[in-house]
Amino acid sequence: MPEPLSPLTALTIAGSDSGGGAGAQADLKTFAALGVHGTSALTAVTAQNTAEVRGVVTLEPAFMRLQVQTVLDDFDVRSVKTGMLADRAMVAEVALMAEEGLLPHLVVDPVLVSSSGHALMDPSGVAAYVNLLLPHALVATPNLHEAAVLGDTTVDDLTTVDAMAAVAERIRETGARYVVVKGGHLSDTADDVVAGPEGITVLQGVRVRTGNDHGTGCTLSAAIAAHVARGSEVLDAVREAKAFVARALAGGAQWDLGAGHGPIDHFGWSASP
Repeated sequence: MPEPLSPLTALTIAGSDSGGGAGAQADLKTFAALGVHGTSALTAVTAQNTAEVRGVVTLEPAFMRLQVQTVLDDFDVRSVKTGMLADRAMVAEVALMAEEGLLPHLVVDPVLVSSSGHALMDPSGVAAYVNLLLPHALVATPNLHEAAVLGDTTVDDLTTVDAMAAVAERIRETGARYVVVKGGHLSDTADDVVAGPEGITVLQGVRVRTGNDHGTGCTLSAAIAAHVARGSEVLDAVREAKAFVARALAGGAQWDLGAGHGPIDHFGWSASP
């Protein structure tokens, strides 16, 4: 009998969500659901559930690097995604590793602003993303609030596909090869806009009406990284990732897990007989 093929490997550099809905936990579930072996390097540890974040402890950038290097020394990592990087020092350290060629096929989810508009990174951290990290990104996946910050505009100006396309192109000027501006937090249609070497691509979507949407941004970027690790071209990876998130949202729409924004159905449990 032929030897079984080993799964391909991806790496997430992100914070831990003790509620299991977002962060490294969502990334690892996404990798597993898409048939990719997931490895991780934590940037921060949070005390949170579906309703609140009670505390955050940021790890030292040097220890994050040690985690990454230890993984790379033992695994053939095919793609890397970043999530919550917590502060400027962490962003700068990840950017340095990318500059050193340690982070192949890098997908950057720039965790700068929450979906409700709450700032999660100070201006120096935003500048580090723009000047240091995004130039090394194969794909960047800002939500509308983050796109407004990175594109030096306001979210009120990002109400049309044309405006989303313009800001995506502006963010591409940082050096990021592809920029995916996610429209799900504002539009009724949940359309996303992708700017890349081929021009602008609009990925249409139907909004899933549910309060169980915690971790959708993490999941999208992780799914892109997983498909890229498996050899997909970027636009195909983004399309497949968007479809995966839509299925996961629909699957978990009626779940009753926690008092706040619950997780999504990464493994298709709701579709199981």
